[in-house]
Amino acid sequence: MSDHESSPLPEIDLSKPPAENMVRVTFEPENKTVEFVYDTMPYDGHGLPMSFLDVAENYDIFLDHACGGVCACTTCHLWIKAGENGISEPEDKELDRMETAADIQLNSRLGCQCVIEKPGTYVAEIPSWNKNYVQEGKPATVKK
Repeated sequence: MSDHESSPLPEIDLSKPPAENMVRVTFEPENKTVEFVYDTMPYDGHGLPMSFLDVAENYDIFLDHACGGVCACTTCHLWIKAGENGISEPEDKELDRMETAADIQLNSRLGCQCVIEKPGTYVAEIPSWNKNYVQEGKPATVKK
């Protein structure tokens, strides 16, 4: 795990756009936002490098991934609500796996496969039904 997880997330002024060469990712419904310089985040070994799962793991934000982030399940299913022009196109293996996911929408992606490819602002919603806190043993942090 990275150094980020041992400290609280820093406050980010969401009224201003991110600085040049910065990535800003907000995970809903927890409304946790992180910022980092593009292409400097250490790879945490979960999902593809710079994937939403990799970002979540680096910043201790819970995104279930029962298969370990290898595109063998759909527990990291999320909806991309902003920033779709800066992410990778889904590959066949992700599209095939998504056929088994619940509540597929046009903006559905697997967090382990959806890679941030350039600086910018991104918003990903983790569906409320897609949480498996008991299996992972992590506390629920969802704000109602």
